[in-house]
Amino acid sequence: MRQVSVEEARDLLDSAAPPLLVDCRQSWEHELCHLPGDVLLPLDEVIERGHELERGRPVLVYCHAGVRSINAAVLLERQGFETMSMRGGIEAWSLRIDPTVPRY
Repeated sequence: MRQVSVEEARDLLDSAAPPLLVDCRQSWEHELCHLPGDVLLPLDEVIERGHELERGRPVLVYCHAGVRSINAAVLLERQGFETMSMRGGIEAWSLRIDPTVPRY
């Protein structure tokens, strides 16, 4: 599992073959703000529901600040996914990429 900056994440998501974007926060956080095109898979559900994710492409996991996403990425890697964690989470995304994303 590797960590990528929000700038690297933006470039990956804008590429011709983007990774699957997974938000591992809780549903109430996702309702406050989230990145377009993501899949909500809360950290506490990764072990039971990880198999539901699309196979065959890398998975980019994010959370609020970048800690839970590391844990979720490791759990998904153990299930056979190629994973990345977005360092700084949606908080860094809001500060450095898109200030229209609400902060909390």
